[in-house]
Order: sequence, then C-alpha cells, then structure tokens
Amino acid sequence: MHNFMRRVYYLLFVAALALAVSCGKKESKDVVRIAYLPITHALPLVELQGAEGVEVELVRYGSWPELLDALNTGRVDGASVLIELAMAAKAQGIGLTAVALGHTDGNVIVVAEGINSVEDLKGKTFAIPHRASSHHILLQEALARGGLSISDVNVVELAPPEMPSALSGGQIAGYCVAEPFGAMGLKVAKGKVLYRSEELWPNSICCALVLNDAAYKQKKALIDKVITAYRDNGKQLEDKEKALVTAKRILSQPDDVLSQSLKWIDYSRLDITKEAYSDLADKVRRYKILDNPPAFEDFVAK
Repeated sequence: MHNFMRRVYYLLFVAALALAVSCGKKESKDVVRIAYLPITHALPLVELQGAEGVEVELVRYGSWPELLDALNTGRVDGASVLIELAMAAKAQGIGLTAVALGHTDGNVIVVAEGINSVEDLKGKTFAIPHRASSHHILLQEALARGGLSISDVNVVELAPPEMPSALSGGQIAGYCVAEPFGAMGLKVAKGKVLYRSEELWPNSICCALVLNDAAYKQKKALIDKVITAYRDNGKQLEDKEKALVTAKRILSQPDDVLSQSLKWIDYSRLDITKEAYSDLADKVRRYKILDNPPAFEDFVAK
C-alpha cells in the first residue's frame, strides 16, 4: 500500500508540473510562428522580436528545402523565403500567399581574382543556392551580357556558408547568393564583385514574407498586425547602424563584413507591386525556372 500511495503522489506531482508549464506558455493560436534562414535578407523579420503588439516566434532553419517543407505543411505560419520556391509550391497547389518583400537589390555576383569579365566564366564552375532563385536569374542575366548562356558554365548548388571557402579553394570561379556571404567572399576569399544586382535587374525581387493560407485564415487578426509591423521595420532598417545591430543578433560575422553587406541592400520598399512581379514571372519563364508561375492576383496579397 505504501508503494501504491507513493506512485499516486508521484503521478499527481507530474500532472501538476505539466499544468504549471502549460499555463506559462502562450497557446500556439496566440503566437505567429515564422521560419527564416540566418541571412541579411531576413532582417525585417528579426526586428519583429520584441515589437509592441505582436507575438512572434522565429524558427531558424539551415536550408531552403527544409524551411519550405515546414511552410508548405503548416508547421510554421509563414516564412522569409526565396520567392521562386514559394511560386513553385503555389503552382503545385499549396496554399501560400506572398505579403511583402524581404528587401530589394542586395545581391552580388562574386568572382575569383582571375575572372575579369563575364566571358571569363565560360567553362568554369559557378555556385548558386538553389536553381529556383533570383540568384540563378541574375547569373543568366550576366551571362547574356557576354553573349553566353547557362550551358556555357557548370552550375552547382551549394549551401551559402560554403561558397566563400569554395571560391578561396578554387573549387568554383564565382557565386551569387544571399548576403552576407557575398561580402564574406571579398574578405575571406579575396574575391571581387563582377556585378551588383541593380546593374543586371533593377529593383529585383528575391526573398519574400510568405504565409501558409490555412494559418492566415486561423490567425488573421494576429498576422495582420505582424505584416504591418514587418513593413514598418523595413523603413527603420534604412538606418544602417540600426540594421547592423539587428544583423549581429543572427549573424556571427565581423562588423566590416556586415556593414559592406548592408550597403548593398535596400529595405525601404517592401511592397510587391504588380509591375515587379510581372517582370519576375517573365524571367522565371524565360530562364526555364518555372513554366507556370502563379498569377499576381492568385499569389500576392491585395
């Protein structure tokens, strides 16, 4: 009997402890969960932490496929994601809506010291983070300037943190990727900028804040507040000193690397305009990234 009572008391203690823990947590319906990768393109999202009137849980991922799977399956409510990946998922019937950009401009084509023109890339290996990306488009725009096509280079997909060391080691002749890895290439690999994105594609679209439709329907009032705060954050991040402080919260890079990265990027215009989206849709078709990009009206929030 003594052992039986001890077991009862133990179970009651465990139940009470679980209840206390659950009471200390906010219900998932009261929190907006948003996925991101640790890149400068996600800074408007990072600024949401601690913002007045919004409850946001940021969920960090290590790769785009992993992040996109979480978004598509509803494990997160939204994500800062390569917009082409979200477009492809939408075209396949996944319920996603793009509500804002992560930034405009801010991508660079970094090449090794011996590459002096885009023509010098012929026959060389060039890295991008994903074939469904604006970095792939920027590469093809650059190649076209030299009379080359994508078949003239060996395109490989690499994880962004691997690119500077791959350039330094001679495994690749160049790369295009989200920041701060372009700026890292200048310092770590003694690379140089062949093109900035605005030289090839002014006001280019790259990353966007994309929502899972089911989550948006369930948490609309909360998420609308998050969207408003997110857009406001972009304007605040035009203060580059403030942006540097934010970047250091998620990126373990020297200040000079982060500052260089932030010089290239623009957070002031986060609206997805029909004109800019139509230009993007034309490019994903032209460069065979996606045959059937979703219509603006079906994919972008009004």
